[in-house]
Amino acid sequence: MSGDGYEEYEGFDRLVLDRTGQAEAFDAIGDRYDEAFPHKEGQLASGLWMAESLPPGSRVLDVGCGTGVPTARQLSEAGHRVVGVDLSPGMVEVARRQVPDAEFHRADLADLRAGGRFGPGGDRELGEFDGIVAFFSLVMLPRAEIPYALRALRNLLRPGGLLGLSMVEADVDDFAIPFLGHTIRVSGYLREELRQVVSDAGFEITGEETHAYAPASTDVPPEIQLFLHCRRA
Repeated sequence: MSGDGYEEYEGFDRLVLDRTGQAEAFDAIGDRYDEAFPHKEGQLASGLWMAESLPPGSRVLDVGCGTGVPTARQLSEAGHRVVGVDLSPGMVEVARRQVPDAEFHRADLADLRAGGRFGPGGDRELGEFDGIVAFFSLVMLPRAEIPYALRALRNLLRPGGLLGLSMVEADVDDFAIPFLGHTIRVSGYLREELRQVVSDAGFEITGEETHAYAPASTDVPPEIQLFLHCRRA
């Protein structure tokens, strides 16, 4: 595998410090996350696309797996070999309990880069995958980092491997928002720009779905969620 250039990202040396608050917020949320964000129709539909598009027993990486529900469970129950990674140790603990047939690791997305702990050449290398799902995990990155993250994911896919990606449609970059009593930072794109970023990272977009979604027990207007079905070009 070739390198992905992740270490050229100008914020690379600050990653551990910058991510600390994000992980702590999700650690504190724990089991409440699934209660606050039920009815994930778009995510379930995209997970079903991945599950049915791959041969039984395929290796699938769930990036930002959270509690393991619904996606890791959905893919595991479909007969795939699922590996989940998440920055929050609390979420990883919940995922291991809820999806015992899958494998979970506490890892930053940057740990998947070439030479990273879990990436190609790393001391805990996860190997190649037939499919990767990244549902709202890239939302947590600054925009400047997202192209590097996408290339790192592409580097983990076998030729022709599939990527299921979701983002919230919003023209924001590393923007602080309140989140279940905590503060997290998020980024987003308008759909044309997202398509361009994904294509530039070496993916062919084969399908797209849009869903309006609002968390439970809130008065905020629904957000627009973009789901892209992609293939390693």
